[in-house]
Amino acid sequence: MARLFKFAFGAAAVVFLLAPLLAILPIAFTSSSFLAYPIPAFSTRWFAELANTEAWRRSIVNSLLIGTGTTLLSTVLGMLAALALRRRIVFGSALRTIFLLPMVVPAVVLGVGLQILFARLGFANTFAAVIVAHTVVAVPFVLVSITASLEGIDYRVERAAASLGASPRRVFWKITLPLAVPGVLSGAVLAFATSLDEVVLTLFVAGPNQLTLARQMFSSIRENISPAIVAAAFLFIVGTVLLGGMLAAVHRRARLVTAG
Repeated sequence: MARLFKFAFGAAAVVFLLAPLLAILPIAFTSSSFLAYPIPAFSTRWFAELANTEAWRRSIVNSLLIGTGTTLLSTVLGMLAALALRRRIVFGSALRTIFLLPMVVPAVVLGVGLQILFARLGFANTFAAVIVAHTVVAVPFVLVSITASLEGIDYRVERAAASLGASPRRVFWKITLPLAVPGVLSGAVLAFATSLDEVVLTLFVAGPNQLTLARQMFSSIRENISPAIVAAAFLFIVGTVLLGGMLAAVHRRARLVTAG
């Protein structure tokens, strides 16, 4: 009975979360210019508009560029921070809290602060500014993911490699990093998704040439509600599902290798 109740509760939670998406996403294939049911006919005209309209096309390219830069930078920083906090260093708990602060600080506060900082440094309204701003909010997710992966590594494996003459750098590349790959990839996916979804910080630090897909969707909602917005959301969700599927496959392979 308890197992049945858990299954029913989990199924109800999934339906509650997915029902809004299942209700709105089919409109991405409507031939009408309005968000309304019933759908007159199925069409891919709105996906064609995303590909042919300059504003949408530029925002997609910008999102991919900024997301890739954010992923690379936040993954490197998160990995370094996780390795440092893994050791018993002075004020380790305080440093960990500081790294996780962007997860709880309101995005508006971060946006205002970063806008003032970038203006004083002289690189406001640039791609570098947007990437740095997105990295600030993405690093905590990477840190949590990699830290959890590193905690599952047995210290004795690394010590055994070191006792056989391996340098710390070789131990990292041959032992630590391969074992932490699932956590690194999870953090990278979370960083990329965070960058794609970020709107508030982009509104503060980005200029007209750094228009991202999320910001374009936000602007389109304010000016004119179009099924093109739903088509863009459909691409968001499909991309996220694909990344999640790839990540699940990596985790499964890692478990099989560990078990073997």
